[in-house]
Amino acid sequence: MDARKGNIYEILNGNKQFLIPVYQRFYSWDVEQCKRLWNDIVEMQKKNKTGHFVGSIVNIAEQAMPTGVQKYMIIDGQQRMTTLTLLLLALRNYAVENPEDQTINAHRIDGMLLKNEFETGDERYKLLLTETDRDVLINLVESKPIADGVRSRILDNYAYFSKRIAEKELSPAEIYESIGKLQIVNITLDRSVDDAQAIFESLNSTGKELSESDLIRNYVLMGLEPVEQTYVYEHLWRPMEQLFVYETQDTVMDAFFRNYLTMKIARIPKQERVYEEFKLYHLNCEFATIRELCQDLFEYAKYYTNIVFKRSTDSKLKHLYEDIVDLRMEVSYPFLLKIHHDHAEGIISDEELYEILRYCISYVFRRSICDIPTNSLNKTFATFRNSIRMDDYMNSVKAFFMLQETYKEYPDDDKFAEAFVARDIYNMRARNYILSRLENHENKAPITIENYTIEHIMPQNKNLSVEWQNDLGSDWKEVQKKYLHTIGNLTLTAYNSEMSDKPFIEKLNMEGGFKQSALRLNKYVVLLSEWNEKHIKERAKILCDEAEKIWPYPVLTDAELEPYKSKDKQIPKYSLDTYDINAFTRMLFEALDKRIRNLSPDVTREFKKLYVAYKLDTNFVDVVIQKQRLRISVNMKFADIYDPNGICRDITNLGRWGNGDVELYMEHTSDIDQVMEIIEQSYKAQADE
Repeated sequence: MDARKGNIYEILNGNKQFLIPVYQRFYSWDVEQCKRLWNDIVEMQKKNKTGHFVGSIVNIAEQAMPTGVQKYMIIDGQQRMTTLTLLLLALRNYAVENPEDQTINAHRIDGMLLKNEFETGDERYKLLLTETDRDVLINLVESKPIADGVRSRILDNYAYFSKRIAEKELSPAEIYESIGKLQIVNITLDRSVDDAQAIFESLNSTGKELSESDLIRNYVLMGLEPVEQTYVYEHLWRPMEQLFVYETQDTVMDAFFRNYLTMKIARIPKQERVYEEFKLYHLNCEFATIRELCQDLFEYAKYYTNIVFKRSTDSKLKHLYEDIVDLRMEVSYPFLLKIHHDHAEGIISDEELYEILRYCISYVFRRSICDIPTNSLNKTFATFRNSIRMDDYMNSVKAFFMLQETYKEYPDDDKFAEAFVARDIYNMRARNYILSRLENHENKAPITIENYTIEHIMPQNKNLSVEWQNDLGSDWKEVQKKYLHTIGNLTLTAYNSEMSDKPFIEKLNMEGGFKQSALRLNKYVVLLSEWNEKHIKERAKILCDEAEKIWPYPVLTDAELEPYKSKDKQIPKYSLDTYDINAFTRMLFEALDKRIRNLSPDVTREFKKLYVAYKLDTNFVDVVIQKQRLRISVNMKFADIYDPNGICRDITNLGRWGNGDVELYMEHTSDIDQVMEIIEQSYKAQADE
């Protein structure tokens, strides 16, 4: 390794070329990073500083040739080198366009810093980028026109620097001088001696500069021989990247790798450890070569991006993808990858794929309507694949759903119907989705919901008109309060402002009113001459019957379900009265219980035989009710607890009811704030995961 302190002029000067290898990400700095660089230059010049350190450039020298261009493969630092090149380009072009300004030498910049003046072809350029960025940068260097519609950060940042130079905050000569003051450590590696991957990882150990998918790409491709590296990149990796939308590529690809790993290992990697988990998976996976691994990634990326970006030539599948995205069902993606792969392998048919997707959608939707916390869903879907029987695929999927209990349950028709008619639908995030699906289900002329607004048939105004009071009856205030935002009172209209708080009969008969509406949501409404509690309940029942068809519950006979039932002894049901509780400890427990459950609607409580468990994905705190106090077990390592009041005890390797290595007591209601400070640490640790 050869490390030298210098500046961009020293690095670029000479017959050299810096190449970005295929495994590197595209140029990703945006205008915000360029602003910071510009501000550093301005501050350095105005304060007459002698220099400013901007980072390092790490490269591998290719075999030296007796004549021609010496080439270097950049493995770290392409962002700053490319950005400085864009600034030099803008400065050169300013000099070309303003020949009267003799303080800046366009020919010097062009021949010494942008081009190898006496070379031809690709070797003519000091910096050669990857793929699309390469052509854009070459066209800028050669002052060639850029095709209309080309999107590139190269162009955005070049335009930014051109604008700043034209503003003359610093003179061109001052800018050129300041660029030379920017200090860079240029590190050149010896391919035969230095471990480029290990050095690359140490330079990016924080994971801040590179995304998880960037790190994975470099890991996969960096160690390959050049010919294999080019093949894998051009035939597998690059086509996979192109499946992802340009603007969100990094974040969506990061999510893909996390879901891919979850599907493969049936365990959810921590968000900041996806790269590390991928390396472990690679070491133990079934693939003999990187090419085979990348082929697998490519196939699963097709399934993933089809779902995320709602892509399919199959109209049924496309509509199901739209539902999945509308309901934000990201937690289900590991399982959805699995079933799409099985479909591609011919294990399940088109119709079976549709049916499983409908059950997944219905499972998530029904739980939302029944207000069941979502915290368990990620683990449920992560491990779902383990419950599939390949010899009885569909029945095993249905049985899995039907046998979920407590906080994992799939609400049946009775529970769903009870919640659906009473739920405040209007204030749900999914309200447009719900009304759209109710309207468009099996509709050959579906509407576009964006052309409509939600209408409360019985108005929201607390000061209802006399006509409305007469329709609703003497207890009209209670009727309005109870049913206002429920499904029975909600519909769609293009005339929301015209309807306003008008009496029902006017809403019915006005221009654009309910009688002129072709919406199926209003089919029941147009038959009436008044609107009251009875009609709201009747319409809610009609819409609920339709909802049960749209979001179905799985059906199996008792005989089909029996093989999947647990043969274990039936687990007894416990309650607070199971424990030896008295008036004092009940008071302590109720105070603590309220505080814990108020941490989040996702917190679930279970009464176990010996203690009360509180969990998100797993238990984060357990409470044992004793005669005069509560004993609390916090599910964390003792060394990880911050305990400024010294109320915790280390019970590592000691036998105790509950989970975790931390024990503390609550003996009086005045202890509750200190106790909650400890419990919240365990809650946040699990929530962050």
